[in-house]
Amino acid sequence: MNHYVLPNGLRVVLEKIPTCRSVSFGIWVKTGSRNEETDRNGVSHFIEHMLFKGTDRYSAKDIAELFDGIGGNVNAFTTKEYTCYYVKVLDEHLPMAMDVLADMYFNSRLDPEEMEKERNVILEEVSMYEDTPDDLVHDLMAKAAYREHPLGQTILGLEQNLHRFQPDDLRSYMKKYYTVSNTVVSLAGNIDDHIMPLIEKHFGGFSNQGPEIPVTPPSFYSGEIFHEKKTEQNHICLSLPGCSIRDDRLYAMILLNNAIGGGMSSRLFQEIREKRGLAYSVYSYHTSYLDNGMFTIYTGTAPKQTEEVLKVSMEVVGEVLHHGLTDAEVRKGKEQLKGSLILSLESTSSRMNRLGKNELLLGKHYTMDEIIQRIESVTQDQIRELTKEVFAHSFALAMVGQSSDSIQSFRRDMLASNGSTETTPGE
Repeated sequence: MNHYVLPNGLRVVLEKIPTCRSVSFGIWVKTGSRNEETDRNGVSHFIEHMLFKGTDRYSAKDIAELFDGIGGNVNAFTTKEYTCYYVKVLDEHLPMAMDVLADMYFNSRLDPEEMEKERNVILEEVSMYEDTPDDLVHDLMAKAAYREHPLGQTILGLEQNLHRFQPDDLRSYMKKYYTVSNTVVSLAGNIDDHIMPLIEKHFGGFSNQGPEIPVTPPSFYSGEIFHEKKTEQNHICLSLPGCSIRDDRLYAMILLNNAIGGGMSSRLFQEIREKRGLAYSVYSYHTSYLDNGMFTIYTGTAPKQTEEVLKVSMEVVGEVLHHGLTDAEVRKGKEQLKGSLILSLESTSSRMNRLGKNELLLGKHYTMDEIIQRIESVTQDQIRELTKEVFAHSFALAMVGQSSDSIQSFRRDMLASNGSTETTPGE
């Protein structure tokens, strides 16, 4: 891995992989829905869409035809904390791909007519999302846990905002957040010594300087949200505070999650789906942000089975809380985590993503040997102490379904210390 800083201050991270023929190239911006005020919620995602709608040199159709014509991929995504625009092409097509993507980044027209078309596209995306209850419930979960904090906002944005946004709203937001200090360029693949002059050509003139704007850490609330919707299943999320991306205990948290619900051999999957047949989809996951994290359990099950699913879930988690993980579970989790990391090295996209995200959020990079050492160094005692800390809180809960009757008697504080909810703000 090589790290460079252009004269204008732009950070560039790249990894040469001479054994492959592809190159993945990304422009990373440290802004997402977390940086939006309520009346601007959705602007980051709107900008992401509009950067594909044409520049003075390339129309939206030109952009699509250029990448289709070389068998390459061009896309983007917005998260709560960052936005990424990326391409994956054969090495011989990188100069053209970088030229187009840089032009999109710096010179998109944000044409009012195109914006009206894309407004409707995004509103359709919101409608599609709201018609998918097993997706919707996760947004509601963030709202239940973070309340009015920006991390509780949806990435797609509020419908009233989407109707109101105009090109100047997007431009002012980009002026504030699409700055040199907020941007990272990352590349991975078959690149040669001509890469830095090419990057200088396209990014050396980037001059939108501005200070990094701090974000406010959230409090975690054991809130509850029920969203009534005509569904065949109840879709349920239970969440607790987790670890930030900078927390030294992050790998202990990942191992704990893997054992509870991170795969087909996890305790939740085996107990709820395989042993009892109560759900098709049951899993847990951990989300890390800059200054906090969230551990979440999801289940989709029939209304008549919801109370039993919640009861069994608490029994499974309670067993982990009181007796810890087995040595076999920890060893399996470590091998699983190492395997997924090492296998990701075979993809230039994964390498580019890792470089960009680490530079943007952490400002440092670990070698694969260092990461493996950190995973291997996690002890049972560390996992046990972290488990006690995580489950000392009351659960936040979100559910999408036809009736809330099945969660009325569920005690979200049943695993918390002394059965009290006082450890969690807002209760």
